[in-house]
Parts: sequence; structure tokens; C-alpha cells
Amino acid sequence: VYGYWGELLGAAKARELGAVGAGGDLFADGALGSRTAHVSAAYLDGEAGACGHGYVSAEQVRDHLLDCAAHGLQGGFHAIGDAAIGTVLEGFGMAARSVGVDRLRAARHRVEHAEIMSKALIAGFVEYGIVASMQPAFDRLWGGAGRMYESRLGLARSLESNPMGAMHGVGVALAFGSDSPVTPLDPWGSVRAAAAHHNPAQRMSVRAAFAAHTRGGWRAVHLDNEGVLALGAPATFAVWDTPAGVERGLPVVLAEDPELRGPEDPTPLPVCRATVLRGDVIYQEGSS
Repeated sequence: VYGYWGELLGAAKARELGAVGAGGDLFADGALGSRTAHVSAAYLDGEAGACGHGYVSAEQVRDHLLDCAAHGLQGGFHAIGDAAIGTVLEGFGMAARSVGVDRLRAARHRVEHAEIMSKALIAGFVEYGIVASMQPAFDRLWGGAGRMYESRLGLARSLESNPMGAMHGVGVALAFGSDSPVTPLDPWGSVRAAAAHHNPAQRMSVRAAFAAHTRGGWRAVHLDNEGVLALGAPATFAVWDTPAGVERGLPVVLAEDPELRGPEDPTPLPVCRATVLRGDVIYQEGSS
């Protein structure tokens, strides 16, 4: 477990506590479910003209990033709506004028969620080397027609949300997770959700989604030698039953029939039988 301390200008406190970064749920805005995510176009099912709430200014983002640079720590923000993400990126631009783009990129600062994006915002993630910590299950549960995102934003904006495929395609560093307990711990379900996005244009390969959910998470905490099975790498892995079989070294998680592929794909997912952390068995099915 690698901890984050989410407090503006809290890099010294984060280091004192042994956290790996000053970020995590450091709120730049709220959530789509409560209509508090800060979006550039008003919610369709809320108070007229309401666009949610932004909780930080670009100047505060700048100062936080400079504080992180002074203490040699990664920073990050919770930002869901495009207006909030725009504010965060404006702050990155201001910080870059003080410490340079290369130093920002080297820190691998994070944005948690990054759900409502545009091409310009994605370009900002590329420019500053920002890690997008995303949750594919959000699209599976709330994206597409007739679900929460459509109610809040309309179908077109719903289908443009969580653009993992577009971000991966231009080189944004992705780290997938669950945001548990908001959605269940379900890594293979997340891999499938990324490969079966409601919007086919936003789908990514199973192999790329697997990398984002394994090596991507380790890289997000600056541990580049973790998350792979290779000679000399730490022996950290899970043992899985694969009821649908294996293809090119990975479990089959998508239906053979393309018509069945999507968020409700019926293919049975792998079941974990054991986990090993740096050579030590920490879980084995059937053992007490």
C-alpha cells in the first residue's frame, strides 16, 4: 500500500507521514453523481445553468506543484469535470514557467478520474507527463444510453466521457483502479470495461488495458521495475483460473462474437487462486 496525503501545500506533511505523494483526493471538484463535478456546460437534470463546483484556483494548483517540487514529491488532484481539469492544467502551465516542463514531467504528477476530457485537455496531459488514474468501471456502470452520465450530461457527452482509448492512443500514462468502495475491486472487470467501452471509438486492446492495470499502477508511484514478470524483476504476481481460456498469454475476457462484446459481455472472468508479493505467498485459496 502506497499512501498519499491530499492537502494543498502539504508536501512537507506528506513526507513526514511517509506518503509517496501530496495528492490523491485533493479535490479540484466534486462528482458527477452529485452534480458537483465542475463542467464547462451545464448539467441537464439539475438547477438551470448549474455547472458544479471548482474547489481550487489555478494559482493554488501552481503553488501546490511548486511545493511538491521543493520537497521532491509527486503531486496530484481529483478532477472529474472538464472545467476542473482545465483549471488544473492552467496551474501546470503557471508552474512550468517557474520550474520548467521537464521537471514537471519527471515528477509524474497525477490526476485522479479525468472523466470529462477534450482533445486540448488530453494534449495538456501529454505535454506535462501527467498520469491519468482512471476507473474503467465508471463507463461500464454509468456510461452509454439510459444511464447516469446521459441523465447528467446528455448522450453525446456521455459517450465522450472516460476517453481511455484516445488518451492511450496519444501516449498519456494510464493507471487503472477501482476507486473502491465506489466500485468493486475487480481488476479483470476493469480490463474488460476498458476494452468494451460503450463508445467503440474509445476502446483499447486487452493487452494495453492489462498494462495500465498492472505496470501502469507501479509506474504511477515511480516503481518502474515492478508490474512485470521478467528475469531480475520482483516475484510479485497473482495466479488465476481462466475459465474462458488464454489467448496470446492473457485470459480471454471478451466474447468471441463481436456482437456480444460490450459492458455486459457474458464471458466468465478469471478467478484468483493465489497472490505472491516479492516471493512471499500472501494469499492462497483454501488456506487459513
